[in-house]
Amino acid sequence: MNAWLWLIIAGLFEIQWAVTLKYTEGFTRLWPSVFCIAGMIVSVYGLAVAQKTLPLGTSYAVWVGIGILGATIFGMFMFDEPKTLIRIACIMLILAGIIGLKMTSSS
Repeated sequence: MNAWLWLIIAGLFEIQWAVTLKYTEGFTRLWPSVFCIAGMIVSVYGLAVAQKTLPLGTSYAVWVGIGILGATIFGMFMFDEPKTLIRIACIMLILAGIIGLKMTSSS
C-alpha cells in the first residue's frame, strides 16, 4: 500500500482515538477506553509504516494536522465547541499546510 494512503489512514485513526478519548472519562469506562487504545495503536502503526518512505517531518506534521482538523471539526459539531470565523480560518491554514507538505514532498 502507498505510504500516503497509510498516512491518511493513520490520521483518520488519530481523529478516532482523540474523539473516543473524550468518552473514556479518564480511562474509567471500559469500552470507550478499548476503542480509544485500539485507535491509538492503529494510528501509530500507520504512521510508522508511512515513515518507512516519507520524511519524518512531513509525515508527522501531516499526521498531526489530520488529527487536529478532524478533532476540531468533531468538537464543533459533536461537543458544541465554538464555530467562529477565526477558528474556521485557522482550520483552513492547517489544511493549507498539509496540502503544501504533500505537494513539496519528494515521496
